[in-house]
Amino acid sequence: MGKRKRISAEQHKQARQEVAQAKLRGIPSSPRKMRLVADMVRGVEVFKAMGLLHFSNKQAAADVEKLLKSAIANWEQKNETKAESNMLYIKTITVDPAPMLKRLRPAPQGRGYRIRKRSNHVTMVLDRLTNNDAE
Repeated sequence: MGKRKRISAEQHKQARQEVAQAKLRGIPSSPRKMRLVADMVRGVEVFKAMGLLHFSNKQAAADVEKLLKSAIANWEQKNETKAESNMLYIKTITVDPAPMLKRLRPAPQGRGYRIRKRSNHVTMVLDRLTNNDAE
């Protein structure tokens, strides 16, 4: 490996060290409902987001809270330190559709109505909160 490539690889490695990622795949709720919860916590400090999710009435909030705990644990494992208050924030959270289960429900006069049971994938990225981000 050349010198420039090694330096570039070290810079990428250092940048990845600051962020942590977690994914939940195949959650059996519609992406639209999950996006409402994701929008609520996007860009928020992690422990404040944990409180928002814990006391939310939405069913999807429990899944996102589980994902947030996993992302915090991933960050702690990667950096070998405990996460403290005002240290991390949710940099990005994306909700993507997953494969749909297609079912038929009986309908009048011998017909069948199609039922689409939706599911989704959620990806969360945590980053270190700096003084620039707080402003």
